[in-house]
Amino acid sequence: MIDTHAHLSSRFSDEIKIAGLDWIILAASCVQDSKDNLELNKNNPKLLPAIGIHPIEIEDNSGELEKLIDDRVVAIGECGLEFTDDISDTDRKKQIELFRNQIKLAQKYKLPLIVHARKAVDEAVKILKEYENINGVFHCYAGGIKRIKKVTELKCEWYFGIDGNLTYEIGLEEVVKNIPRDRLVLETDCPYLTPVPFRGKKNYPEYIKYVYQKVSEIWQMSLETTEKIIDDNAKRLFKLV
Repeated sequence: MIDTHAHLSSRFSDEIKIAGLDWIILAASCVQDSKDNLELNKNNPKLLPAIGIHPIEIEDNSGELEKLIDDRVVAIGECGLEFTDDISDTDRKKQIELFRNQIKLAQKYKLPLIVHARKAVDEAVKILKEYENINGVFHCYAGGIKRIKKVTELKCEWYFGIDGNLTYEIGLEEVVKNIPRDRLVLETDCPYLTPVPFRGKKNYPEYIKYVYQKVSEIWQMSLETTEKIIDDNAKRLFKLV
């Protein structure tokens, strides 16, 4: 099994539970997280670092990211847009600029993007349409059934990240049924979005197995077959051996 989105930097976790996993993609929310991810990889090759700046960290220095890129980095992100109701026009413009900077970085180094699009899936898709030779994943996909087609129609292969809330949000089950099976990857987003049976407690990468099990139920296929399909998707997306 592969957790394609976990936060294990010093800001988020003092404990790492990764039993039963082949790899964990370490998402970053700021420059310091990005540095932490690279340090974590030194001690455990299962922990694969991404570097990036979350849209709410718009004052962070995106110029520092490129200096961190080496052959261990598997993705740029998480990056994107968070257009909550109270966002100012100024911050909206800053988020878009920060997002574009990281798209260009992913293009330059031929790395996939981990896209955060909260209340902004349409806007993120519109921006991504402007760029060639870029692929990635819509992390914690929240665009509903009607936006699946928009994502799959982007120029390169784009994937949908689904998290532990699948185990307790009935509406998300219908979304998963409509996502092409070769475009689904699974995430914990730990320490957040803890799946049942641990909902309400701190999340860990090893809890990804409960998300796999839920997808297996939805697809009405064995866990073994489900795991192979989803793991193959993650390997393609992040270019894992």
